[in-house]
Amino acid sequence: MPIISFLIHLIGATMLLLFAVRMVRTGIERSYGNRFQALLTKNNSKLHSSFMGMILAMVLQSSAAVTLLTAGFVGTGLLGFATALAIVLGGDLGSALVIRILSFDLNWLVPVLLGMGGWLFIKSQQRSWRQLGRILMGIAFILISLRFLREAMDPIRDSAFLPAIANYLASDYVTAFLVGSALAFVMHSSVAAILMCVTLVQIGSIPFAAGVSLVLGANLGGALIPVWLARGLNTAARRVTYANTAVRGGWAILVLFAINILPVGDLLRSAGSAEMLIAVHVSFNAALVLLTLPLLRWIEPLCMTLLPNPVLDAFGPEGVLQPQSALDLDTIDQPTLALANLKRELLRMNSLVEEMFAPILTIYETGDKAHIRALRAADDHVNDCLSGIRDYVASITSDNWSKKEKRAAREMVDYAISLESAGDLITRRFTTLAEELQKIHANFSPEGWAEISALHARIIANQRLASNVLISDDLESARLLSQEKSELKRAERSSRKRHLKRLQQGATDSIETSDIHLETLMAFREFNNHISAVAFPILYENGQLLETRLIDSLPPTKRQA
Repeated sequence: MPIISFLIHLIGATMLLLFAVRMVRTGIERSYGNRFQALLTKNNSKLHSSFMGMILAMVLQSSAAVTLLTAGFVGTGLLGFATALAIVLGGDLGSALVIRILSFDLNWLVPVLLGMGGWLFIKSQQRSWRQLGRILMGIAFILISLRFLREAMDPIRDSAFLPAIANYLASDYVTAFLVGSALAFVMHSSVAAILMCVTLVQIGSIPFAAGVSLVLGANLGGALIPVWLARGLNTAARRVTYANTAVRGGWAILVLFAINILPVGDLLRSAGSAEMLIAVHVSFNAALVLLTLPLLRWIEPLCMTLLPNPVLDAFGPEGVLQPQSALDLDTIDQPTLALANLKRELLRMNSLVEEMFAPILTIYETGDKAHIRALRAADDHVNDCLSGIRDYVASITSDNWSKKEKRAAREMVDYAISLESAGDLITRRFTTLAEELQKIHANFSPEGWAEISALHARIIANQRLASNVLISDDLESARLLSQEKSELKRAERSSRKRHLKRLQQGATDSIETSDIHLETLMAFREFNNHISAVAFPILYENGQLLETRLIDSLPPTKRQA
């Protein structure tokens, strides 16, 4: 009976810990995601990039989140491999520092964080304050889950069950290493797994020797998480996750054998405590950063050799991505399968548009004609997707389809039309503006270029959010995408006002590029409107969106007329 009670309490505490870590990360991503992208994609030194990765991981409380975010930027061409790997390594160190902070006795903070966070989340109408409330409550839940984890060990600490397992892990460090790796991977959070190991050592449930092996294994497991989650990304993005796993995992194995074979291990075990375990973890990641940064120039060509780009892995000047349709006419009489096929095809179409939009700033800078031709060729595939989706839905004649299912299919066609219009904006507006910019041999002002870059980054983030909405049909995500549409509208209007002020001040760069700047802002806004269209059916179905706002804004006499 104590074993069953222990397992129930352990699972409950672990699930609360995982939920709390995700809650903090979600709040931060929704409030400051665009700012993080701007910071990470700046052209900085490798040491500075590692520092930014460390700060970002401390804020997000997840090195895996930093790795996935960075890999995504590499996949869209916003970051180079060496810079990205430097950021990821810094993120590993940042997550270690998070564990150092959370290991302090902060139970007195729990009621304060719950009170402040709950009040902000429930009472505030502003999105940023609501998300801050979410973050504060998430931190409080982390502290509560750690307290639950300690209490879960009390009934079983004096039994023969836990000491037997603990002593076995202490004697077999390879098994302990593998268990730690599996634990972090299954929990999908190295922070949560290592916090659990530190807590077990702190209360004396497992010896220090087992704790070290478990923590080193959790470092490998934490590196494997983004490898699994990024399996659908292109080769350039996955190359970062593989390199991080190889470097971090190799270093973990090396340190594991060093501690258990060399005399330094005896010194550590003699001073074994939770504090020493955390110090080992932080030192492990700090040493990894210092040792790896000078080797980045050799790691990159090695990774390129081991994991080369396929011939048409991503479109660019060398080739255009050849899409494979997800539509299957054999399933047209099975609504569930047919709708799933439509959704997959829309996701592929959205991915094509995202890949087309990502290099817009590069084209503005270079005016590369081959790249522009590749974009226009890619738009042909987007048009083919729309034709395929439209014909597929037009083929629906079976009585097996309910009205709701047919409406869902029509809504997907509507979104496909929006995506096709977004692709046309890229090939007819953005590329034309880029060619005009190169023709007049002018450059945007530093302020103007920063504003355009920030809007571009926000739209890329909105494209990814739109993909999530399309997959999940989640109301909260749809509401967030709609809010982001309004936020981008305000940002576009603010940029236009600042640009006009620069014109009044006689800024030469702003005068030369004024028409292109204003046209780009309008095109950005229109492009984002097309991308955000996926949220409207979900909002309307859940009563979050009026069918028309014009009617409600008119006086009663006008409505009757």
